[in-house]
Amino acid sequence: MRLHRLIAILLCIESRGRMKAKELALALETSVRSIYRDIDLLAEAGVPIVTASGPKGGIYLMEGYTANLKQLNGGDVIQLYLTGIGIYTGGPTESGLKLKNALLKLEQTMPDPYQSDIKKAKARFYFDDTPWWTERIAIPCLEAVRTAVWGSHKITIQYEKAGGICSSRHVHPYGLVVKKGDWYLIAFCEVGQEIRTFKCERIKEVLPSAEVFEVPVDFSLEHHWMRQETAFKQLCTEKEYYPVLIRTNKKQAGIIKKHLPRADAFAC
Repeated sequence: MRLHRLIAILLCIESRGRMKAKELALALETSVRSIYRDIDLLAEAGVPIVTASGPKGGIYLMEGYTANLKQLNGGDVIQLYLTGIGIYTGGPTESGLKLKNALLKLEQTMPDPYQSDIKKAKARFYFDDTPWWTERIAIPCLEAVRTAVWGSHKITIQYEKAGGICSSRHVHPYGLVVKKGDWYLIAFCEVGQEIRTFKCERIKEVLPSAEVFEVPVDFSLEHHWMRQETAFKQLCTEKEYYPVLIRTNKKQAGIIKKHLPRADAFAC
């Protein structure tokens, strides 16, 4: 969306001071021509953007002017990133409220001509990612887990297995992965002495610890997840044999035997 790109341009030049059009184009994955068109729009809106040619040139804000985007602190930026990977913002969670606050700050910093675009977008587009026939799965401990991951703090979790049995695990939370709305904790388990994957909705309780840990320098969350995903897919595609008892008449038993040679049908 062009509005998002305009915000991104302001964020970039506000934080870095001066950037080449080519650098902005690479950072925002667009063309140099589009960057210059966006710069013209911002200038028309009253934003004092300067473009200078030459080796020491670039795009920057006029000296003494601020787009007021520095009011976005590090936590706001994190929240904007997290929403892109699946943090749900519709409920009264801590992350949801922080994200709404960060978005409000962004809206307030945009030039007046774009305020109407924001209001129109809110009125015309609505994103509902709630499943049709089921309620959104509650993950009550996600905030505590995310805090531990970010702060590199060890935690003790009460984890419920698929069969309903709960156990206590002392873990080093290396990172979080979200896939199709499901959240997974990748953590080193002190009991098993290996890296394991925990489904966050099955974490029933989190006991924080002041003790910190260090993620191994050779550990990559992305690479680890990709290896785990490949292994899981291979396991699921392996041929499996499920014994099933079929009771039918003699005629149908013959048909079943013909099409399913490994099947044993008993005529009744």
